[in-house]
Amino acid sequence: MLEQFQAGIAITGCGACTPQASVDNFGLSQIVETSDEWISTRTGIKQRRLASPDDSLSAIATSAAINALEMAAIAPSDLDLIILATSTPDDLFGSASLIQAQLGATRAVAFDLTAACSGFVFGMVTAAQFIRTGVYRNVLLIGADVLSRWVDWSDRSTCVLFGDGAGAVVMQALEGGCDRLLGFELRSDGTQNHFLSLAYQAQPQELIEGVSVAKGIYHPITMNGQEVYRFAVKRVPEVIEKALFRANLSVDRVDWLLLHQANQRILDAVASRLKIPDTKVISNLANYGNTSAASIPIALDQAVRQGKIKPGDTIAASGFGAGLTWGAAIFQWG
Repeated sequence: MLEQFQAGIAITGCGACTPQASVDNFGLSQIVETSDEWISTRTGIKQRRLASPDDSLSAIATSAAINALEMAAIAPSDLDLIILATSTPDDLFGSASLIQAQLGATRAVAFDLTAACSGFVFGMVTAAQFIRTGVYRNVLLIGADVLSRWVDWSDRSTCVLFGDGAGAVVMQALEGGCDRLLGFELRSDGTQNHFLSLAYQAQPQELIEGVSVAKGIYHPITMNGQEVYRFAVKRVPEVIEKALFRANLSVDRVDWLLLHQANQRILDAVASRLKIPDTKVISNLANYGNTSAASIPIALDQAVRQGKIKPGDTIAASGFGAGLTWGAAIFQWG
């Protein structure tokens, strides 16, 4: 019999993994007409990690997961559920089950979740429902993307932005009436889908007379940067405020603002609109670029391991991107 809505949520471990190879802005200037000054002033990005042809998303994600499990001090065999938030699986049928096998998490059910750069926040809220209803107690949430596979390296408006990597957290049931996921809000607007997409490109193939199917590949990433910026600086503060309202918290109670690492100008604008000082903003995109669903957990892991984020700190996290999708989660670390 299921427990009746007794379990709260604790986030007990985090981990990250990024490829060894990195390309700085000078390196990109040898590929497209750009410069360190042009990229830095518009995005805040200085370099990005890129997966090699031998790297796989599942391997990078598994490494991040191992680090998170070690911090949480639980064995893979203790896991009940693995959620992989990604838009770039190794296999279109999904990569979560392969990660489950690589970890040796023999008891865990595993599935992929696709919500682009919002994927980690959407995954956190999804995992929370399984824990709160008493169905599962130990959940591994991974955000991972290898967007370098889908970048047009001749398009300077997009190729300067993206990097590869994975981050993970362990979410566990917490008894005693405590719940460290304090509030959330999720949103989608498909009418703006065309502003940021990685679309299928179909070519008709006739099988027999009168019967054709679509065969093809995917376009590289396309983005209307001005529209995405406009969307983010308006919608992200709104969704954070709604999540804070659900958590019954005022913005001054937030210890850290942890946004999807898309563009430093977006981070600065959102913090300014919320009146959150720069000292409370977590930012590492200068060294990693936009790693999509991986960006929030990579930044979280780095800040925790540096001792910046401490147990009990209140974090306002928000993801936003293709779909268009956006969401926020207010949680306490540890």
